[in-house]
Amino acid sequence: MKKTYAAKAAAINKDWYVVDASNKILGRLASEVALRLRGKHKAVYTPHVDTGDFIVVVNAEKVKLTGKKLTDKIYYSYSGYPGGLTETPAGKMLAEKPEKVIRMAVAGMLPKNNLGRRMLKKLKVYSGNAHPHEAQCPRVLSV
Repeated sequence: MKKTYAAKAAAINKDWYVVDASNKILGRLASEVALRLRGKHKAVYTPHVDTGDFIVVVNAEKVKLTGKKLTDKIYYSYSGYPGGLTETPAGKMLAEKPEKVIRMAVAGMLPKNNLGRRMLKKLKVYSGNAHPHEAQCPRVLSV
């Protein structure tokens, strides 16, 4: 009788990757990053264990949105108070907080539970080309 393999959290090898977001389409970039954060590209993938890798995204301000999304896509934020709904167009959000645009796109593709929040902490997004993770010797990941 064969048993299904279940990965142990301590036995998982987590690698570091750098992704350059220059001229990449937001959704396609986010789906590949989410796949790597979950660990679905590994043979030891287990749904209830964080088997994913660390991802460093650089040049977040150079990500592309297709069609009329720069003007038509709206990000909503609600404070919880009456009249506290804030609407921000994607073009303005990309100009002011490009890291948040990528982080929100990836977060929407991860599980909405404690495990998904733990996976999101392994995503590091930077608007420029520089990042402080050289000590981890990240490998370049082409998306």
